[in-house]
Amino acid sequence: MNQLTIGGIVSNSIQLGLKNMVSIIGAVILWVITIWIPYLNVGTSIALIGMVVAISKGGVISPLEIFNAKYRRNMGEFFLLIGFLEIGIFAGLLFAIIPGIVILIAWSQAIFLLIDKNLNPTEAITMSNKITYGKKWTIFFGYFILEIVLVVAIAILSAIFGAIWGFLGTLVVIVGFIALLCIMLAAAAYIYSVLSKEEINVQDRKSTRLNSSHIPLSRMPSSA
Repeated sequence: MNQLTIGGIVSNSIQLGLKNMVSIIGAVILWVITIWIPYLNVGTSIALIGMVVAISKGGVISPLEIFNAKYRRNMGEFFLLIGFLEIGIFAGLLFAIIPGIVILIAWSQAIFLLIDKNLNPTEAITMSNKITYGKKWTIFFGYFILEIVLVVAIAILSAIFGAIWGFLGTLVVIVGFIALLCIMLAAAAYIYSVLSKEEINVQDRKSTRLNSSHIPLSRMPSSA
């Protein structure tokens, strides 16, 4: 099983983000065009988050993925989960901010689990907390270092091309910012792809414990 590392987050996120950049931009454009359509707009909005799950499966996603009916199937559970997340994170922020950040990372996979595994809100939060346990620092610094690398790269390229022609420098900043957003989305996808396998292992360990605790009647000692 792949281990979640900071280096893995940085390298794989850039690769996934650039590979799916055109599809992500296309999906956002389609979302903007259809945002005025009632009911459909709920599904497409959920689908923008659900793209993380789609990207985590590997390959290149289709922009038309946002119209998949599966994203409208659990909209009630989705909004309920959002409410739980906001209440929990806000409560944590009240206690000197840091607990709120910890909760944010601990529950960061809940929405993806709800969409991907059809868990209910409380199950998704509980499972997210389990699979991120012991990995919060890796996730935090993975995002942080990735963003620093991208911002520095954009700044350097902008300065180089800007020295040639000012407009080119501005263009690099715009394209770089779009690429940054796509890569950060891909980072969430890569992290989920690794941690979702941990969810399977948690379930397997639970099943093993249940099976080992069950003693067949044929093996029970007979009374004298």
